[in-house]
Amino acid sequence: MAKETFVVNGMTCASCVANVENAVNKLDGVDKAVVNLTTEKMSVDYAGDKVSPEAIEKAVADAGYEAEVYNPDTAKSQEEREEDKIHKVRERLIWSSVFTIPLFYLAMGPMVGLPVSNFLSPHHAALTYALVLLVLTVPVMWLGRSFYSNGFRTLAKGHPNMDALVALATSAAFLYSLYGTYHISLGHAHHAHQLYFESVAVILTLITLGKYFETLSKGRTSEAIKKLMHLSAKEATVLRDGREVKLPVDKVVLGDHIVVKPGEKIAVDGQVISGSSAIDESMLTGESLPIEKSSGKPVFAGSINGQGSLIYEAEKIGKDTLLSQIIKLVEDAQQTKAPIAKIADQVSAIFVPVVMAIALVSGLFWYFVMGQTFTFAMTVAVSVLVIACPCALGLATPTAIMVGTGLGAEHGILYKRGDVLELAHKADVLVFDKTGTITQGKPQLVSSYTYGNSGAALQLLASLEAKSEHPLGQAILVAAENANLDLLEMDNFSSLTGRGLTASYA
Repeated sequence: MAKETFVVNGMTCASCVANVENAVNKLDGVDKAVVNLTTEKMSVDYAGDKVSPEAIEKAVADAGYEAEVYNPDTAKSQEEREEDKIHKVRERLIWSSVFTIPLFYLAMGPMVGLPVSNFLSPHHAALTYALVLLVLTVPVMWLGRSFYSNGFRTLAKGHPNMDALVALATSAAFLYSLYGTYHISLGHAHHAHQLYFESVAVILTLITLGKYFETLSKGRTSEAIKKLMHLSAKEATVLRDGREVKLPVDKVVLGDHIVVKPGEKIAVDGQVISGSSAIDESMLTGESLPIEKSSGKPVFAGSINGQGSLIYEAEKIGKDTLLSQIIKLVEDAQQTKAPIAKIADQVSAIFVPVVMAIALVSGLFWYFVMGQTFTFAMTVAVSVLVIACPCALGLATPTAIMVGTGLGAEHGILYKRGDVLELAHKADVLVFDKTGTITQGKPQLVSSYTYGNSGAALQLLASLEAKSEHPLGQAILVAAENANLDLLEMDNFSSLTGRGLTASYA
């Protein structure tokens, strides 16, 4: 059984997720396909001898969307995709608002007593008024053309989504307004009060605003993933032909000898071949105290070197490093569905068709049964289509899982699957295997016992530890700092491994 991750483009709501999953799950050889709307990724378990990635991509395309195999080495990162989306949606929102605001003022202003020129008044220049509204509406529809292309495409394929609701509602309002404009051109000026151009523009702009906020919230939920990615070093100092060369981490190859200086990050996983130091591995292990490293000891990408210098050999690079595996673990957890998500999926799968049916029945009821005008009946149908939006239904659960797993990762807690996160609230007891993982992460000097002047003893000890690389020595230095003690000059300093420190002072 093979497993592949795909990036899916064109999804806008929970109905899209259901459409893509159904299309792929119907393929012979596919065991399970799971789509995450928030990350826009699809994880597929399939039999490689029965179905190929190309066949899966074609099934998604036939459903009205686009899919391609996710390659972490060449594909844009989640952060880059989010930034691109936010930029595009923000730009669309700004330009839509530029046309919608004056359009809304012209259409609704006279109703609340706002001043409007007679040249643009529906009472004095109905045709000019209608044409100006039309000219202001068309750019907004062009800017929101993705609603129509996605909506009508999915409608034609028999799998309507939220965009289909928007496309149908605004198209109906626009066509009816064109019909009204035609009657105005024939001299029936009273039709100026039955134009709905402003409804089209306002609906598209408000939904674009919702998309913008949605995109921002989706970006924030993956903040922990970004922080984990930023833990990795960007450059490494590699020994090439006896010289130290600064290289990007992705240029490091297996077997390279890498130099790590005090305070630097470990670039890739490897094994120390010379030098000694203490390395802060708390981001991997949760242990607050730095770990002593010397020849033969392993080091891991993202951990931070202490005061010593090391040379180590690269043994794992790229996606094989422990940090990359942790990032993948968190991403996989964010892509899995919690059991509660299945309920939302079942509802959203039939939500759009049901809403469309309700809109049609509502319009027909008011026209034939209640005897209302066609305009009123159409207004009712359009209102039902526009107001019913399943975005929140499809986004709530995956977004909650992303926030939960992300916050957990930020605090050093990793969840392997979304269902584990859902069950976490039932836990009554937490068991820790190491006491160091629940400390503040920094050693402190709590108390001391000395003969004579305790301040003088602390001053001597801190002066000695100032030349040491031992992590516990930092606690003594901080204590001396807090006591406002000046450090003494130490000569002939020597560190005796496993035995202590020696020095002399005048």
